[in-house]
Amino acid sequence: MSQANLRFLGVDCDDEDVYRLLLRRGGFAKAELVRHLSQEAPQADTSKEPRDVHRRLTALGLATETPDGLLAPVSPAKAVEGLVESKVARLRRDLEEEVAAGGIVDSLLAEHEKSLDGGAHAPDVSGTTQHIEGMASVRAVIDELTFFTRTESLTTSPTGILSPESISHARLLDSRILRRNVHMRTLMASSALEDPTTMNYLRELDAQGAHIRISYEPLERLIICDRAAALTPIDPAHTSRGAILTRDPGLVSALVSLFERMWQTAHDLPAATEGEAVETLVNPFQQRILRSLYAAEKDEIGARELGIAVRTYRKHVASVMQLLGASNRFQAALLARERGWI
Repeated sequence: MSQANLRFLGVDCDDEDVYRLLLRRGGFAKAELVRHLSQEAPQADTSKEPRDVHRRLTALGLATETPDGLLAPVSPAKAVEGLVESKVARLRRDLEEEVAAGGIVDSLLAEHEKSLDGGAHAPDVSGTTQHIEGMASVRAVIDELTFFTRTESLTTSPTGILSPESISHARLLDSRILRRNVHMRTLMASSALEDPTTMNYLRELDAQGAHIRISYEPLERLIICDRAAALTPIDPAHTSRGAILTRDPGLVSALVSLFERMWQTAHDLPAATEGEAVETLVNPFQQRILRSLYAAEKDEIGARELGIAVRTYRKHVASVMQLLGASNRFQAALLARERGWI
């Protein structure tokens, strides 16, 4: 059977040979690297400087440099996870840029608007302002806006309480934005502090790089993307009626100024107390299952570390996979890490 390789994940044969050598031997000093490349990996390019090999392998996430200067291998599961994550991020970025350049979304939206022509929920387009009626239509617009957001996302939540259903919908959009390193700022009403489910999600976002503040003053409902488009409710007292979408530079600028004033009077998200946040959605034992899922190479190893039977271990793994909405164990470990659960 031919040996599988990592070329499809962006690792060339020479670097993979060095990584496999590290896995067999445990770690090497820079001065020893060329000799071992020649002896143990004859197909590798031995003309490469040891420092360059160190740099490439650490940049790929295949190895780490210890304080005493040794190059040590990263565990295969974590190494491959990092390579997959990097390739998925690159593919996602390339595909989204191609979609944006090709105008495919605009083309599809034009078809959709034809079907709504004359309907009760057809958008009222007037220059750079649209009236979007109904929550389903508003969510579709939010999906579109976040898809194209590239630099900044500003949002407020005047109620401060996020239901599990709204969190489930928001998580996909928010993760999409944060993966692009978009600067996300979110203002929450102080009632969020009293709702464990909401706080858990806010800390999840905070761990991913979002900036969150709590306001004790009344908030206006706003969603602003790239300082180029803004959504506000048609009726702030009845947000289910729909929203107004504006791309008018003057109006958007005024709404950004309003957001900045509310942001300045708000307070930073308070630090989590011990045991807070994660335990609202996963209990301590489930956290241990998730950690073992991320670190253990086999079910038998994970079960032994937790002191339970393999069958019981697999039952708990299936439970946390369902909780995360993951289709496989690799995805479950990745999602749990993204959400700050491990």
